Amino acid sequence: MSRDSFGSRFGALVAMAGSAVGLGNLWRFPYLVGENGGAAFIIVYILLSFLICLPIFISEFVVGRRSQKNAYAAFRDLSGGSAWRWVGLFTIIVPLIVLSYYSVIGGWSVDYLLKSFTFSFTGGESQSAMATMFSDMVSSTWAPLLAHTGFLLTTMLIVVVGIKDGIEKFSKVMMPLLFVIVIAIAIYSVTLPGAKAGLDYLFNPDFSKINGEAIAAALGQAFFSLSLGFGTIMTYASYVDKKENIMFQSTATAVSDLMFALIAGTAIMPAVFAFGINPQSGPGLVFETLPYVFGQMPAGGFIAILFFLALLVAALTSSISMLEVAVAYLVEEKNLSRIGACVVLFVICWVVGAVCSLSFGPLSHVEIAGGNIFDFFDDLSSNILMTLGSLLTVLFVGWRLKKTDVYDEFTNGGAISRNAKIFGVLWILIRYVCPLAIIAIFISGLL
Repeated sequence: MSRDSFGSRFGALVAMAGSAVGLGNLWRFPYLVGENGGAAFIIVYILLSFLICLPIFISEFVVGRRSQKNAYAAFRDLSGGSAWRWVGLFTIIVPLIVLSYYSVIGGWSVDYLLKSFTFSFTGGESQSAMATMFSDMVSSTWAPLLAHTGFLLTTMLIVVVGIKDGIEKFSKVMMPLLFVIVIAIAIYSVTLPGAKAGLDYLFNPDFSKINGEAIAAALGQAFFSLSLGFGTIMTYASYVDKKENIMFQSTATAVSDLMFALIAGTAIMPAVFAFGINPQSGPGLVFETLPYVFGQMPAGGFIAILFFLALLVAALTSSISMLEVAVAYLVEEKNLSRIGACVVLFVICWVVGAVCSLSFGPLSHVEIAGGNIFDFFDDLSSNILMTLGSLLTVLFVGWRLKKTDVYDEFTNGGAISRNAKIFGVLWILIRYVCPLAIIAIFISGLL
């Protein structure tokens, strides 16, 4: 049976960019900037993205495209059947864990998009009323469960169609639309009276705010945003044609992700400052603070629709990449049909996600490591599992694969001279700098 693949360079690029661009940019990035001192955090984030995360991204790309197989088979075959294959299985399990709680947040975006269509945020309610609206929604039983179900079902229906006809076609339409929507909101946001304070907050650095915890948060955000350490890039790369330039595809994805994060910050922070809101609102920034802001601004009802539509699209472009990792494994290793694999994984993710959703309401009394079940999965994934997955991947590429094989894949057999010229630097980053940096930053974040 022939293996599905991306049909074009642009299709592969927007799909990978879609995997990277997601809730991490619109939900996590703005509040992490707010909590860690604005522009100083952004500078650290950019440096880590290109010095640490881009080489890791390239490493995953090399493993995926070299093998042309799912993540488990990639590690198994490239390592000669050694124990490294279990790293491949690890990179399949992690995205399922992430998708389970990620689809809960995706469900919130569904709920708020529906609310925005009924102009629920434009009645002049107070900020505390918006916070109450959000807490009432997430702590209820059925509304978030239904939204979680709808989001996960939509993800499954896109993936079940396949790579070229499902994921690629969806990404080709939705990724450009996503950028247009967020750019339009950003342009509107910076024209609001008082918006300059938000721009100053984003782009004037205060390095006194930078410590080990902030650096660890920046690295964790970069991992989360670029979909590193849990098989998505590896799986997508396995569908990329051998003639494509790995350096170009990887850098273009990283740049797209960074640009989107900065545009999202520009769309959100000026509006937050324009209405005198605390930028350090934490995870509630998107679902508690912004609805209040939309209610205060001219044409805010329509801006809310655009914003929550963008949030939903961003969530879907990432969730389909997470689901595809395990679908590829079940189809290729367990001989399930694509629809059968999707149904099995839907059930698993729905059950785990339902428990995460209920942890804000009926299961709120259950605590793990000082937080609820949802927080446990979020912290475990973004701060430990993704970091560990990235570390194992660069160790595999830098120390288990042959240097000549990595060079061959990165340069397309030596045909891309520009890649050949920078390979020496890339090899040092993959082999030495990235592993040491990951370990050091991970430890500093725990202290």
